[in-house]
Amino acid sequence: MEARQAEVQRNPRSPKPLSAIQGYGLAVVSVGVALGLALFVEHFHFIGVQVPLFLLAAAITSWYADTGAAVLALVLSCVSFDYFFIEPLYSLSMTTADIPYFLSFAAFALLVSWFASVRRRAERALLQSRDDLRIEVAERTQQASLLNLTHDSIFVRDLNDVITYWNRGSQELYGWSAEQAIGKQSPQLLRTLFPKPVDEIRADLVQAGRWDGEVERTRADGTQVVVASRWSLQRDDNGQPAAILETNNDITERKRREGEIRALNDELGKRTTDLEAINKELEAFAYSISHDLRAPLRHMVGFTELLQKNAASVLNEKSQRYVGIILESAKKMGNLIDDLLAFSRIGRAETNKRLVSLDEIAREAMSEVRRETEGRQIAWKVGELPACYGDGSMLRLALVNLVSNAAKFTRTRPKAEIEIGCINQLQDQIVLFVRDNGVGFNMKYVNKLFGVFQRLHPNEAFEGTGIGLATVQRIVHRHGGRVWAEGLVDQGATFYFSLSKSKGA
Repeated sequence: MEARQAEVQRNPRSPKPLSAIQGYGLAVVSVGVALGLALFVEHFHFIGVQVPLFLLAAAITSWYADTGAAVLALVLSCVSFDYFFIEPLYSLSMTTADIPYFLSFAAFALLVSWFASVRRRAERALLQSRDDLRIEVAERTQQASLLNLTHDSIFVRDLNDVITYWNRGSQELYGWSAEQAIGKQSPQLLRTLFPKPVDEIRADLVQAGRWDGEVERTRADGTQVVVASRWSLQRDDNGQPAAILETNNDITERKRREGEIRALNDELGKRTTDLEAINKELEAFAYSISHDLRAPLRHMVGFTELLQKNAASVLNEKSQRYVGIILESAKKMGNLIDDLLAFSRIGRAETNKRLVSLDEIAREAMSEVRRETEGRQIAWKVGELPACYGDGSMLRLALVNLVSNAAKFTRTRPKAEIEIGCINQLQDQIVLFVRDNGVGFNMKYVNKLFGVFQRLHPNEAFEGTGIGLATVQRIVHRHGGRVWAEGLVDQGATFYFSLSKSKGA
């Protein structure tokens, strides 16, 4: 309402209604002027013009003033006509013959008043409509100005796809100005490629009132662009579809990057497949070589032992030492082949996961290592270990290797300390550790710990083939976890590995 009043105030040509005093004044003045003119023309003996003059005064008052002023003008006209122009003059007497004149006069005045009131109502309605239209135009102009401030592409089209509005963001995205785009059909102008038939898209739009999708379009310079398009259906007062508001965002660069990522993933998948095939070939090769080496090695050990037994009397001390070295090296090579075969079997074997008790597995591993460390003073500490899903035999082998490793590298300690525990029991993952107070290692070489045949200590100090930790890593990886270590020289070491609690991991 305030906006409409302000609009009326800004429009000086809008007619203002007369006040009550002004209306009554108009009635007196118009009747007075009509009386003066009637007396003037009567002086020149003009007959029959008095009534039209008074009717004109009543009509003017009815047209521009309210009903009260029109009634006053009618009364004044009747009195003036009766007083000045009906016999006897200058009196207010009225005969029966004069009544039709006054009734006709009143009927005409009422008709004019009714017509004037209808005209005023129509005029007020017209002015109201004009004010409403101006306000709506102002509001829509303001909205259009706001839409032009955004960099998003926004345009409106009718149900025949003819563009009726085109904002600045659309011009920046597609290259056509509003003058060039408005009035054109958007699919033809933009050469739109839809993800599915247009009829299906329109059916979805009518049913849901909106549609989201990705479309390909062509700019004014001929380059291609991919946009995320959102359509909103506008309906009229009767609920019938009237127009479509379309908002577009340029996602060309994002789609290009997604394509590159898909290509990289495909390439990565191919390389992963190739690496898996190569690893299987290497495992099969290692298994075959290790298996084939065992037979000649057994012959070598057997015949060397026979030579040592049967020729001991003819061999001098130096030759006997040579024979002992051959036997020791052959047995060491046999152990190395056995460990390599075990390592290869882990890669080839199926993982039979079930719910296993890590506490029970840890105690079995301790019992096995205790048989090899009889006579040593070792303080064992085992924390509370949960259950998890895994291959029991593989996990037992991993813990045996770690515990055996801890027992071996604490050999120089007068009292060894070995601890098996669990930390970070998260919702779906646990972390186990084996800690010792042995000789430790330099963290600079931590990346070499889990490699095949990698050793950080000389054979003279600590025996081993360098396959045990690699076996642990392979077992943990087969269970979807990871393994790592921490240590300091001469201050012990801690080996960690993570396992999943869930069955599907």
